[in-house]
Amino acid sequence: MPHTTQAEEATLRRDLAAAYRLAARFDWDDTLYTHFSARLPGGRKGQQRFLLNPFGLMFKEVRASDLIVVNLEGKVVQGGAAMNPAGFTIHSAVHTARDDAHCVIHTHTVPGMAVAACEQGLLQLNQISAEFHQSVGVHPYEGVAFNLEERSRIQAALADNMALILRYHGLLSVGPTVADAFCIMYYLNKACEIQLAAAQLASIAGPVTRIPPALSAHVRKQFRGVEHERQLVWAAWLRDLDRSEPDYRL
Repeated sequence: MPHTTQAEEATLRRDLAAAYRLAARFDWDDTLYTHFSARLPGGRKGQQRFLLNPFGLMFKEVRASDLIVVNLEGKVVQGGAAMNPAGFTIHSAVHTARDDAHCVIHTHTVPGMAVAACEQGLLQLNQISAEFHQSVGVHPYEGVAFNLEERSRIQAALADNMALILRYHGLLSVGPTVADAFCIMYYLNKACEIQLAAAQLASIAGPVTRIPPALSAHVRKQFRGVEHERQLVWAAWLRDLDRSEPDYRL
């Protein structure tokens, strides 16, 4: 199997660094914690490597050249910085199990963690949440993800879904590109924000209504037909970053 070319790695580094900068802009960061990863193409099964943020940099500081390369044994094989052990557990679990999960986004946002504490998880309350109808797994909380044995349970909970709610912990999205995974997280987090707003409104205006399952399934199918538009959204975000924070590419 061919190795990753310099051009392929440069593009992945640019896109992943952009994801960190955008996450800081959207207030998804958590000081030095949470992590995004992108798998480098060309590795044989069990020998894949992925890009990860170095532990110690805030999201708004990350540049393409800062990203470290980690293998599935948890060793940093390129870059002098350390990694977050919990980040390795979660991301290696997904990259090992899902050939299509080239990018993994994990966040600790307030709306995401609030919904992760709800027994019923993400509710069908709006058009945005309908995109995730029957497409989000739930992984029970086991404490901080230092235990590598948890990886098999994360894999089972994610299954073939586009996203995962980590109970009491946060959100996770996957995609074939950084653009896909990031856009999925953007709208998953937005759906959680709306759910929080609806809950606050219900306290003064009465119960909110849910989209019927059959209609949610219809809307989910509609969204699948326009998933290519994520690339247009991503290109627009990159143009904005190029104007305001061009150093992310360095």
